[in-house]
Amino acid sequence: MAETKYGKYIITEPKPNVPPKEWGSGDIGTDRVTRLVYLDEEYPKGAYYLECLWLRKKSPEDHIHTPHTHDFDEMLGFFGSDPENPSDLGGEIEMWLGDEKHMLTKSCVVFVPKGLKHCPLIYRRIDRPIFHFSTAPSSSYGGDKK
Repeated sequence: MAETKYGKYIITEPKPNVPPKEWGSGDIGTDRVTRLVYLDEEYPKGAYYLECLWLRKKSPEDHIHTPHTHDFDEMLGFFGSDPENPSDLGGEIEMWLGDEKHMLTKSCVVFVPKGLKHCPLIYRRIDRPIFHFSTAPSSSYGGDKK
């Protein structure tokens, strides 16, 4: 869309050559996880971090992401794909915040304050595709403190 002055701000493809994160040993691009978009300070120039995925099948691995913190706030979204019942997640995700285990079964957004240890994420069930996003007011996903 870059043929116009502002077309560069309409993003229809993920940033090229983004190395896979811990989504089940490189599940992105398989029948389990599809990356829709990935933005950071380089693509488009000056953007903040955003990633959107379709989670389609449970990974054979037990968990995704090891417990970690960030030096920035983060928002994680998980949305079911049933238009007749949008609050139903269509699966079950175990998510840890600090030392608390939470079972996600409804569409939701999780706010993770800067410095709060979070994860693992354990996909217990994926019955229907789940739309997932992660975003932060940071120039990239980097900055982890493990």
